Amino acid sequence: MPNSIKYLSPKMICLLAAFILASSLSLLSLAIDGEWTLPVIIFGVSFVLSYLVYNYFLQIFIGRRLKLIYKFIYNTKAGKKEQFFYDKILPQKTIEQVENDVTKWAEKKSTEIELLKVNEQFRKEFLSNLTHELRTPIFTVQGYVHTLLDGAIEDENVNRKFLKNASKGLDRLVQLASDLEQISALEAGNNPLIYSNFKIMNLFKDTYEELMLKAKEKNIQLLFKDDADENLLVHADREKIRQVVVNIIENAIKYGNQNGTITTGFWELDQKKIYVEVSDDGVGIEEQHLNRIFERFYRTDKSRSSAIPGTGLGLAIVKHIIEAHRQIINVRSKVGVGSSFGFSLAKGKH
Repeated sequence: MPNSIKYLSPKMICLLAAFILASSLSLLSLAIDGEWTLPVIIFGVSFVLSYLVYNYFLQIFIGRRLKLIYKFIYNTKAGKKEQFFYDKILPQKTIEQVENDVTKWAEKKSTEIELLKVNEQFRKEFLSNLTHELRTPIFTVQGYVHTLLDGAIEDENVNRKFLKNASKGLDRLVQLASDLEQISALEAGNNPLIYSNFKIMNLFKDTYEELMLKAKEKNIQLLFKDDADENLLVHADREKIRQVVVNIIENAIKYGNQNGTITTGFWELDQKKIYVEVSDDGVGIEEQHLNRIFERFYRTDKSRSSAIPGTGLGLAIVKHIIEAHRQIINVRSKVGVGSSFGFSLAKGKH
């Protein structure tokens, strides 16, 4: 009985309580008088009255509790006119409707809590990674400046060298600040895109020319796929896509093997989009890192970050720029085989 009662509606509870009370009074009257006429009348009258009383006060009790519940689950406060409309005009919500509202609220709060946990973890990692990226150039500049102040400034054999090294550390800090500012502008939508039609092959040729000296240091060849279409047009912000291409190819050079190759191809996905892919035969990326390499400051190997120059924001900027174009970017990689970064762009018109 107790397990079945908890699933009854308020109306059923009132009916049950009224029946029990009316039955008790009629049985008591029957025991005293011994005739059926009066007990039947008592049963009918007491059943109706008790049901009305129970239902009235139960509705008041439930109504007050529901108001408290809605005060808790809703952030907005109703004005006097709205409250009158809710109380007097709109039909009162049933227990089932309230239960549904509370369930939706609980699911929403659960999602918000999970999102807050993810954001908190991201914030902690971001601060940790930012500290890691700042530490090396700051300590470098600090070390050289203190050494100069301690007397090395007078030594003509080292003073200019120390100043140059300190200047490199400052340049890295400036670049870091600039990259952070650019990401913030992209996220806030304060860095509008300037669209134009241009040949994607020409953009890559210019970038190859720009990075040729860096590639030669490791004897890396910069190549195109045999089926690359020289006349293929894209519709995008040329300068920002140039930055995407530079960041991807610079990464391929940094993590590429000596005497390696970097090869670019582009193909039509459909009538509206093309797909660009830059592949290398470098060290590759372990599978567990692939979902996170576009995060700010994320390094697949922190122990190598100080040896390999960069702010750790290049791929994060790449992702933001591509997504600002409402396109997608992905990466495929395998350790010892190499990596391929691909992204889509809108197809231009001749």
